[in-house]
Amino acid sequence: MNILLFGKTGQVGWELQRSLAPLGNLIAVDVHSSEYCGDFSNPEGVAETVRRIKPDVIVNAAAHTAVDKAESEAEFAQLLNATSVEAIAKEAAKIGAWVVHYSTDYVFPGNGENPWRETDATAPLNVYGETKLAGEKALQENCARHLIFRTSWVYAGKGNNFAKTMLRFAKERAEMSVINDQFGAPTGAELLADCTAHAIRVALKQPDVAGLYHLVAGGVTTWHDYAALVFDEARKAGIELAITKLNAVPTSAYPTPARRPNNSRLNTEKFQQNFDLVLPQWDIGVKRMLAELFTTTAV
Repeated sequence: MNILLFGKTGQVGWELQRSLAPLGNLIAVDVHSSEYCGDFSNPEGVAETVRRIKPDVIVNAAAHTAVDKAESEAEFAQLLNATSVEAIAKEAAKIGAWVVHYSTDYVFPGNGENPWRETDATAPLNVYGETKLAGEKALQENCARHLIFRTSWVYAGKGNNFAKTMLRFAKERAEMSVINDQFGAPTGAELLADCTAHAIRVALKQPDVAGLYHLVAGGVTTWHDYAALVFDEARKAGIELAITKLNAVPTSAYPTPARRPNNSRLNTEKFQQNFDLVLPQWDIGVKRMLAELFTTTAV
């Protein structure tokens, strides 16, 4: 089996290189690849990559994810998040390939308190959400063999993440303020990658599982409580922090170019039932990531 991975060096793409490797011959590309085009600002180029490789499965972990920047470069975000996805979908359909694609809770209006279901009406608050929704529709309309996984609050041990940023500030400042009215589940790239590999195996045997799914870790928290857990784990590991006061503030305390949803909760019952998996609580993955961080590097 040939597997083509786009976006190999991103948070999720990096973990996918590990999780997909046992499934078959993995060809992984990104924007800097020379042999094959992995540049999503070039839809014809990525379509040509699909034509040349003729993969059985395409996993797309490439996207324009700079939420605030997307507000001022909407056309570029549309190109990366929708136009190139459509180009890939059309080529995949011609060769009968599966396409796995990642989307976001930002397709929803972000109000209320109930976890969003796949059947709930979409209404994005920002350009990023609008372009990701356009990408979903492009894939659904052009390639029947698809798996779309909406996720949120993604983190990884590799590169920068919320926990590392909080730790850096906590070493320098005695007091910090963190948003406490946005709700979601921090979801590890490692978990997404492992679930993706499992879902592909199931889909190849049971094509009727094709469709749209919500995929996040279990439970719910806020950015404030997420930060509090990070600081607690750091202290347990013997790391010295300057912070003595952590304030809870509303989203309005930190205005941003793009509006953020207050409710990023996603209902994952459909995914867990169709793929016979249990999604662990969010803090398990975060604590694991922090433990690795504390033991391998000086944070």
